[in-house]
Amino acid sequence: MFQSAAVYSKVGMFKLELPSPDVEIVNGVRWGAIDAFPTPAYWLFQIFERRLTGGPPNYKLGRSLAEELGACILGGHGIPADVGIAAYKRLRSEGVFDSNATPNEQRILDMLSSPLDVEGRQIRYRFAGQKAKYLSSALGLISQAPSNSTGRVLRDWLVTLPGVGLKTASWIARNWKGADDVAILDIHILRFGQSIGLFDRALKVERDYLKLEELFLAFSAGMDTKPSELDAVIWHEMANSPLAVRELTRAAEPQPSPLRKMRRQVQDLHQLALV
Repeated sequence: MFQSAAVYSKVGMFKLELPSPDVEIVNGVRWGAIDAFPTPAYWLFQIFERRLTGGPPNYKLGRSLAEELGACILGGHGIPADVGIAAYKRLRSEGVFDSNATPNEQRILDMLSSPLDVEGRQIRYRFAGQKAKYLSSALGLISQAPSNSTGRVLRDWLVTLPGVGLKTASWIARNWKGADDVAILDIHILRFGQSIGLFDRALKVERDYLKLEELFLAFSAGMDTKPSELDAVIWHEMANSPLAVRELTRAAEPQPSPLRKMRRQVQDLHQLALV
């Protein structure tokens, strides 16, 4: 049994057939219905639709590994994407990432401390001092990065740099090398994995990153899609749809047990009686 959907483009129609909703991809995780957010089938349809109508994804933010490092260090960890990109562009325009530039923490701090123009709004960059320190130190070591390496080898080297954790290092490796042997485990991927039963809720990114990564890579292989592409599609929809974020958050939340529901009902009745 299969389920099917169609993607329409300017030149015709592409028909996608996937296994029935009850078929498992990996142990305990089913395909689900194509039209039921946020099932695996839903996301695979989004991938094919974007391939057909938008072309292959472009991950790179920088023209060199130093620029990619800078863009990723300046983004993430509570920094809105447009603010991180604005900070990165300011530093790039000032030659901070040039191969012949000498990293200077105070100079970077001065540039990050001045308000940024973000779509006509003046925004102050958070954690300017911390990021200036990390970035100046990391740029001083970037020339030692392994060349012609796999994404994981590059990631494992990047985590030795000041202020670069597994998520940021994986992000840099994915962007720069198009790596599919690492995973970028942000809050959207974590919620998605929890909502479909891929990730145990006891697993935490800060403590269990490599275990979560292993599960996500195996899941992507079961879907026969690139982890980098799956991650990018999920992130893009989450970043551009607050409603999707709320739905994914709701789906990832643990549901109360029948006993807990009964206790709530009793408490509600008691409150009404008091009123």
